Amino acid sequence: MNPTPDSSQFQLAPVQFSRLTRRGILLGLSLPQLIALSIGLFTMVVSLYTSGATGVAWTSPLWATAAAIAMIPVGGRKAVEWLPIVTRWVWRASTGQLQFRRRILRPRPVGTVALPGDSASLREWHDPESGAVMVHDAYAQTLTAVIAVSHPAFVLLDPAEQQRRVSGWGRALAGTCRSGRIARVQVSERTLPDSGIGLSEWWAVKGVDDGSWAALVYRDLIERAGPASERHSTTISISLDLKAAARPIRASGRGMRGAATILRQEMTALTASLRAADLTVTGWLSADELALILRTAYDPAVTADLERQTITGRSLTAAGPVAVSETWEKIRTDSAFHAVLWISDWPRSQVFPGFLSPLVLSTGILRTISLHYIPVRNDQAARDIRRKKTELLSDAHQRSRIGQIEDAGATDEYGDVLQQERDLTSGHGALRATGLISVSAASPDELDAAIATIEQSALQASCEVRRLVGQQAQAFTAAALPLCRDV
Repeated sequence: MNPTPDSSQFQLAPVQFSRLTRRGILLGLSLPQLIALSIGLFTMVVSLYTSGATGVAWTSPLWATAAAIAMIPVGGRKAVEWLPIVTRWVWRASTGQLQFRRRILRPRPVGTVALPGDSASLREWHDPESGAVMVHDAYAQTLTAVIAVSHPAFVLLDPAEQQRRVSGWGRALAGTCRSGRIARVQVSERTLPDSGIGLSEWWAVKGVDDGSWAALVYRDLIERAGPASERHSTTISISLDLKAAARPIRASGRGMRGAATILRQEMTALTASLRAADLTVTGWLSADELALILRTAYDPAVTADLERQTITGRSLTAAGPVAVSETWEKIRTDSAFHAVLWISDWPRSQVFPGFLSPLVLSTGILRTISLHYIPVRNDQAARDIRRKKTELLSDAHQRSRIGQIEDAGATDEYGDVLQQERDLTSGHGALRATGLISVSAASPDELDAAIATIEQSALQASCEVRRLVGQQAQAFTAAALPLCRDV
């Protein structure tokens, strides 16, 4: 007689995220704050020694302003920390970089991806062996490939199956840390307006159109509901670090052929890991499939029309937008307005896998959730953990010397570092994760309503989202395009 299995093995194991490090260089102060305070203190000391109290009074606007911008928070960060963002924004506005119009009479260089901004230098490489298209970034020294995956509804699975799939996905992510050649992994889950082709094909194959009243009603329902529905699409992108893989690239023939050979090895390993995690691998995207994703990201209104066609609108040389206009907190492309939100705070308490379901399952909103994972080599992760422990202990000792009360945030951060050290010792990989959400709508009012809905869904998922400002164009390429772009 078999022993009765323990019921705990059928339950999901809760997880807890590390807190976002908000520790500064000295006494919790960041580098911009220290610079501003140093300028104010230097001004005060010089004026005191040269002109006495009168000089301090005359220079008070300068050192008081420096102290104010260093300590007064504005929009969730100190005022001095806004200076780089505002300066870059003013420079881009003065040089005309906030507007993009495609020059249709001037041909683009052969092999370049037709994207605006800093993505204009991306080049495509067609791999004859895998049939996939690889995107080469000459400035970042990366080579990226994209795979499409599908999966059953996670929330409908039983706890044991959910735990098994979570463990498989964790092993797939850990595998990207071992080689040390992967620069970034991006998981993108987006909603698209459905053209209704899938429902129509299902009705044509399995439907019983016998002319009865029920058949007429059902067929009319499919014709009405199909174009009004939406579907989900998931892709996983891996980016090869050409600098870290320089030696094996030279051994494989140098140049793009050698880099493609090394990237194919990583692609094969990732495919095996995804299948082990019970994810259905649709295949590595070709140039036509990637062009369709890029085109519909900038121009969502043509999604249904392009899906009905099998040839038109599927060229990387014409996949980019015709026009782009960027403002402080949103961006407008061909047929939509977009805004990018940053998941600034993950759940602080223990949560179960699937906690993002309020965001993922939100309906009636065109949005893309992108999770960027940056693998860290084990030796580098160990050095970072030792450095963090030393800095936290030094800060705690410094606070105790000056009589500052120790807060719970610093204690919890030290506990997170210890947990990361235990996980690294146990054989887990180290990843830096960033979450971005791109929201699209046909008008500014609809965009604001959609953002409000996303913010409410984020609260239900125990997350906090913040709208990025002054960098919407760059954030859009990182959030909406599966190209492993950085913000």
